[in-house]
Amino acid sequence: MSNSPSKGAALMACTRFSLDRSTSSLWRVTFDNPPINLIDPVMIVALHDLLTEIEQDNRVAVVVFDSADPDFFLAHYDIAADQSAFDALPAARTPFHHWANVLIRLSRSRPVTITALRGRARAAGSEFALATDIRFASRERAVLGQFEVGFAAVPGGGPSTRLPGIVGRGRAFEILLGGEDFDAELAERYGYVNRAVPDAEFVEFVNAFAERVARFDLLALADIKRFVNAASLPADDALTAEMDAFAEAVARPTTRSIIEQALGQGFQQRSYTELNLGAYIGKVVRKSSIASASHEGKQS
Repeated sequence: MSNSPSKGAALMACTRFSLDRSTSSLWRVTFDNPPINLIDPVMIVALHDLLTEIEQDNRVAVVVFDSADPDFFLAHYDIAADQSAFDALPAARTPFHHWANVLIRLSRSRPVTITALRGRARAAGSEFALATDIRFASRERAVLGQFEVGFAAVPGGGPSTRLPGIVGRGRAFEILLGGEDFDAELAERYGYVNRAVPDAEFVEFVNAFAERVARFDLLALADIKRFVNAASLPADDALTAEMDAFAEAVARPTTRSIIEQALGQGFQQRSYTELNLGAYIGKVVRKSSIASASHEGKQS
């Protein structure tokens, strides 16, 4: 985990995260993209490269994802980022589809993937966690949520498709339609995460579980994951359709207006707004959406 002792040359600095390959069977990826671990095109390209490396190494059994930031695991997608980094990837329907492709590759990758949540994982950050196999959360520090509805958009990275099978239909609606933050205790109760662990025990717990699984037979692990995936993962085209809807929403004037207002209120900065985004969505964004929708109606 991010606050475990460094293990020398096997700890490699990558763009937007570090990769610890101290053992051949257990890799650890620590996100580190200040100021709040936004997901940007550079990170997405680096994740594609990481997944290629994982796919080419048959020795790796478990990959743990954590964060160097105590307040943010992965905040959300950086809507203001330069898109040119995507030139390194094969062409996609829209730039956002590169993110959907990462999540599809991640959920179908051969090793067991574990998200170790200490801090906030909202929107695309939550989508990343949902695409991994197992999610553990610090009881005191973890926060999850999908706030896109407050920005007049559908989430694009698959939660509308993944969540019903994970938490059930009604709770999926609650998460997606409410746009609120979920603390670790409630997330555990809903099945949004596997388990909420007291923060003082969190690092030891995740390490022990990951190391235990990494000692088991690689073929047995791969077979178990293959059969569970076949019974539980949504079809790729359903995930792609969600991203189509998100890309269409982001292009609408209403959504652009809400984003502009949020940026003025500290969105994408280490601010009170980002730290309390669920509350901000409930108090401010809906008013902006109503005003923008009224303006669009007058123009039409």
